[in-house]
Formats: sequence, structure tokens, C-alpha cells
Amino acid sequence: MTAPALHSILYVEDDPDIQTIAQISLEEVGGFSVRICNSGIEAFNVINAGFTPDLMLLDVMMPEADGPMILDALRRLPETRSTPAVFVTAKVQPNEIAYYKSLGVLGVIAKPFDPMLLPEQVQQLWRDAHD
Repeated sequence: MTAPALHSILYVEDDPDIQTIAQISLEEVGGFSVRICNSGIEAFNVINAGFTPDLMLLDVMMPEADGPMILDALRRLPETRSTPAVFVTAKVQPNEIAYYKSLGVLGVIAKPFDPMLLPEQVQQLWRDAHD
């Protein structure tokens, strides 16, 4: 089975430097349409305004709500109930990755990531989920 095309990505990330690097990487290298949000609340606002992503990238460690909490909340919205998600984090011990996967994410991308490889990592997780 061929994976459907991946076009739009919502990335919830609170670090401005990582936001910039990821957006440039995913848009310029990967060719994706990307919306960056600083928090779960901003992500809700973007989705409620009509942006429906094909994929969600979620930082795990954020000040008000962490990635797993945001994922849980986004799963309650009809627009993102079944949208695939990937965590992006420096917390990549085997037990941590197992926990994240138990939450239903496609996978985990380790920080720091290589901006030249990030789009391919995202595409590979997308393809793996649709095989």
C-alpha cells in the first residue's frame, strides 16, 4: 500500500530557536506546509481556525502542558482525533520511548535533530505507519 502524501504539519514547540530551525527544515528541505505553535492552547486556536494537519509533531517537555497532555487534549477534538502524531524530545531512553509509543504516537524524533535529515525522518515515520 502506498502512503498518502504528507502535506501539512502542526508542530507544537516552545523553544523559538528550534521552531525556526524546524520550520525552515520542514518547509524548505521537506516541502511541507508547517504551522508552529508555542503551546497546546495555541494549537487548539490554530485547529479551531481551520488548520487540519496531516501530522502533528509535539515537543515532550513544555512549561504549561507537556506533549502527552497536549496529545490527549488534541485527541478529544474531532479534527485531530485520528491525526498521526510524533514526539520530538531529548528524552529517548528505551523506557521513555516505550511509554510514548504506548500513547499511540508513530514514533519519536530525538533532539537535537539534524535539520537536513528531519524531513526524511518525518517521511519515514509517515511511510512506516501506512505500510
